[in-house]
Amino acid sequence: MPATTAELVDLLRLTQDPDSVFIGRHPRTMMQRTYGGQVLAQSLMAAYRTVPESRVAHSLNSYFIRPGQASGDIEYVVEPLRDGRTFSMRRVTALQDGRTIFTGSYSFHEMEEGLDHSDPIAAQVPPPEDCPGFLDISEERYGASPLWHEWDALDVRFAGDSSKGGIIEPANHPAHMRVWVRTTEALPADENAIHQAVLAYLSDLTLLSVTVIPHSVTYMSPHLQVATLDHIMHFHRAVRADQWLLYDMLSPSASNSLGIATGRLFQNGKLVASCSQEGLIRVLGTEREILT
Repeated sequence: MPATTAELVDLLRLTQDPDSVFIGRHPRTMMQRTYGGQVLAQSLMAAYRTVPESRVAHSLNSYFIRPGQASGDIEYVVEPLRDGRTFSMRRVTALQDGRTIFTGSYSFHEMEEGLDHSDPIAAQVPPPEDCPGFLDISEERYGASPLWHEWDALDVRFAGDSSKGGIIEPANHPAHMRVWVRTTEALPADENAIHQAVLAYLSDLTLLSVTVIPHSVTYMSPHLQVATLDHIMHFHRAVRADQWLLYDMLSPSASNSLGIATGRLFQNGKLVASCSQEGLIRVLGTEREILT
């Protein structure tokens, strides 16, 4: 996976074949399947390549159909659905070896003046400089592994959760977690599409893990089968993905081996994006026997 911000930006520079087919390079990775955030980000960039430059993505709704293979590049086929006076819609299908692995719908909008309000950022969140890093927390919870370096292009700081001994009060939301996140280096200042694509990329990193916080099984346990099934995202305001964002995540429900999580991304005190995700969280083998 990209080790630097420059490598992450390069991953989002798709090449184009005829008929609105774009090729997303697959980076070298230790993961057995494609990271979902990579597909989200590359598919959004493919859609951006087919709409007027003045239009900005405001929503995406996507489904992960099959696991992506880490050994091959990905084709993104863009289907124009509508180009209206102020809105454009696209459907993007991602394929490997001719098989669909992902599909998403994307809506773009001409920026215009209108009503404006925002939920406030949570109070009493420790600042990022006072929070431990992703690598430290991962090693503390799951042990040392080179896998944690797959996301070295991102600076992720753990700002607390609602687990036993955590700093977030679990009374209202027993499954709750916050992280600070940004890229490790500056992104191109004048490319809004890159900033939104990086936001999509990072939004998938921690979201589903929130669904297991109230339970005795750990997210990286070999006795837990996890997979993202869908991902919905709304972009509310202009965002800089190379500046600190507070990612405030909670899981309102888990049942039938499915968990749902929602996340809100704040920057400079304003809500800049929100997302939701449902995923498979299937307990296997010995762990199931312990839990039951």
